[in-house]
Amino acid sequence: MSPIVSADDHAIEHPQVWTSRMARGRWGNRIPHVERDGGAEFWMIDGNRLPLLGSGSAGALMPDRAGEPLRFDQVAPAAWKASERLAAMDRDGIDYSVLYPSVAGAAGETFGRLADPEFELACVQACNDYLIEEWAAVSPRFVAQCLIPLAPIRAAVAEIRRAARRGHRGVIIPPVPDRVRQGAPHINDAAWDPIWSVCEELDLPVCFHAGSLPQLELAPYAGFAPRLSEAMRAITRPAGSTSIISNLITSRVLERHPKLKVVFGESGAGLISYILEVADYAFVQRGLKRQFNYEAALSEFFRRNCYAVSWYDSVGLRQTCEYVGAANVLWASNFPLATSTFPDSRSFVRRVSESVPQAIADRVLWANAAQLYKIETPG
Repeated sequence: MSPIVSADDHAIEHPQVWTSRMARGRWGNRIPHVERDGGAEFWMIDGNRLPLLGSGSAGALMPDRAGEPLRFDQVAPAAWKASERLAAMDRDGIDYSVLYPSVAGAAGETFGRLADPEFELACVQACNDYLIEEWAAVSPRFVAQCLIPLAPIRAAVAEIRRAARRGHRGVIIPPVPDRVRQGAPHINDAAWDPIWSVCEELDLPVCFHAGSLPQLELAPYAGFAPRLSEAMRAITRPAGSTSIISNLITSRVLERHPKLKVVFGESGAGLISYILEVADYAFVQRGLKRQFNYEAALSEFFRRNCYAVSWYDSVGLRQTCEYVGAANVLWASNFPLATSTFPDSRSFVRRVSESVPQAIADRVLWANAAQLYKIETPG
């Protein structure tokens, strides 16, 4: 039986991740730590208050998926402890898990907002070390991806090299860094080229994750009940990838860096065909490919360089495999988010296998991710 790779899961950082790795004598109470206000806990980072789970969720492990834990002692161990996560993966039929952070931000945006570059780097390095020491070192079934500091660029390049030596196999970057950090260059700017170049050199995919910039999503109506608001966010969060993908394929970054691989975490598959069809139509209709001397149609940049991540969206998956290509789609259980396919991922895997030919299903469910992240699967 073929292995199953979940290409987008999240580690929930426990309260000692940064306090055990950062020097209190230097950073003092600026270090990320958990505090309590009444019956609820939250993170304090450099004087800024952050929700207990950051941009993450443990809804898949809650008795009621519409709820989230208020204190860390209410967070199920499978969300934050590697040994318990492995047991949950076994129950759910998942063989390998590619990890994104939560408190640090789905795309590392939590630390990108920090004004002090030395403190930002210290926080980033502590998180990167945690993902290796408490996850990847526990089992080869975990694939760690590193964060980067947003400034200066040379520090980001150095951290990518350090993290790769430690075993990280992907690089997580906020897709709109100039909205995260005042003064940061736009993602299309040539200032980022050293980062794209080192990722090409080390053969590390760059990972842009949905939900890292709420401004890209329409906020739920203030009159909605909390459960309805969360349901709407589950819809708009993946849809926020539309502008991120559209920008990247138009940006010429992929012309300058033809070997760069880009993953759009939690994008879903169904949006991709729409985006690429509209992009190609717009460029042909306006004569922009010829006018601006693009080397290929915009859809071809996606086919050559990019990956969408599907999870429960089998209709969109089938359409994208047909229109874009099975080589550009990964699958994920999205654990432990409330929208995760856990604990019934096997039925979703069967749905994938029933919606497309088995050779295509194999690519989506494990082969693409295994090649991208250099996972040595049995056989």
